[in-house]
Amino acid sequence: MDLSFITEMYIPVIIVICLCVGYVYKKFFPTDDKFIPLILFILGAILGCIVNNEISVEVIAAGMVSGLGSVGLHQLFKQLIEGSNRE
Repeated sequence: MDLSFITEMYIPVIIVICLCVGYVYKKFFPTDDKFIPLILFILGAILGCIVNNEISVEVIAAGMVSGLGSVGLHQLFKQLIEGSNRE
C-alpha cells in the first residue's frame, strides 16, 4: 500500500503556525498535554480552509494532516535535542 500521497498533503505554512501555537499552549496553559494534538488537528483543518480560500474535504484533510504533522515535527526536534544532551 503506497502512502506517499500523505506527504503531498503537507502545507508548510500550517505546520509552522500549528507548531508555534502548540508550543505556546504547552508553555502557558497548565492543562494536560493530551489535548494538544486534538487542538492542532482542529486548528489545521480551519487554517487549511483559510489558506486555500475554499471548503472541501481535500482541503480539510490536508489541514488536518499538516496540524498533526506539526506534532510529529515537535517530537522529532525534542528527541534530537534531548538525544544530543544525553551523550
